[in-house]
Amino acid sequence: MGFYLGIDAGGSKTECVLADETRVLARAATGTVKLMRVSEEEATARLCGMLEGVAATAGVSLGEVSRSCFGLAGVSSAAVRAWAAKAMGQIAGGELIVCGDEEIALEAAFARGPGILVVAGTGSNAIGRSVSGDLFGAGGGGPVLGDEGSGTWIGLEAIRAALRAQDRIGLGGVSTCLLREIERHWEVGSLSELVALANRRGDGGGPAPDFATLAPVVARCAEQGDSLAAGVLERAGEELAGLVALVFHKMTADAGGTGAEIGVAFTGSVLSEIAAVRAAMVARLEVSLPAARVREPAVDPLNGALWRARQGGDAGRATTGAGR
Repeated sequence: MGFYLGIDAGGSKTECVLADETRVLARAATGTVKLMRVSEEEATARLCGMLEGVAATAGVSLGEVSRSCFGLAGVSSAAVRAWAAKAMGQIAGGELIVCGDEEIALEAAFARGPGILVVAGTGSNAIGRSVSGDLFGAGGGGPVLGDEGSGTWIGLEAIRAALRAQDRIGLGGVSTCLLREIERHWEVGSLSELVALANRRGDGGGPAPDFATLAPVVARCAEQGDSLAAGVLERAGEELAGLVALVFHKMTADAGGTGAEIGVAFTGSVLSEIAAVRAAMVARLEVSLPAARVREPAVDPLNGALWRARQGGDAGRATTGAGR
């Protein structure tokens, strides 16, 4: 009997599943192992603890594992791939498949068929597989260079928009509860403290702030009628629709201009939990990309990682801008 590990390592958490050929035997989770966020030592310790826990629950030795699929953020980095191979080689037996976290979500949605997957959680990007099996991507530049429509982007844009509104008080600026609610969430007592915390870069003054945690705060403000917060969420959805359109046009250009309908799936906390962002993305796609057919509900990337571990082999060929 074979045993298979599927691992989904995103920007905020890491989850895994251990299964045999037909049944899921156990699941476990830990904090992020993304090397942009934690050291190699911490990442390895978290991964090891999670996998030892899932193996103990399943009553299976990690040395008995036939194949693992490790889907993780930042996989285009040689250092990330090397760490993943080294860490898994020390922990579990069998073959190892390392791929992007967006790739396993694509597998969960479409197996090896064509389609586009848009990811919006801590970060954001989109990946698509054409009928010929080639992969195409867009986005995924990270919090400084990109990640439009992500939780981090929403948090940053909310603060920026609220500060601009604050500066325009008395000059027709829009009233907003964003600054007050963000101060409360970050447990700071004044606007100056908020600005200082937002600009902290993780040096001796303390850890850098996690802007992605502000996305639910922005969503609550929007639900309470705050137009500025609602506008940020609408723009987030439009940015994500733009990533989908970019991937679609790359795929159709590669196929010689075929404009057939294409399935669009999604994953990540922003699109899964913030309905306003999801609605804005769908609305923009209906206008800008009528060929898109958005599928609900959100896909579970772990299902794709497990499917890939059981099947083995490569997910696709000639990746263009995918898996950054």
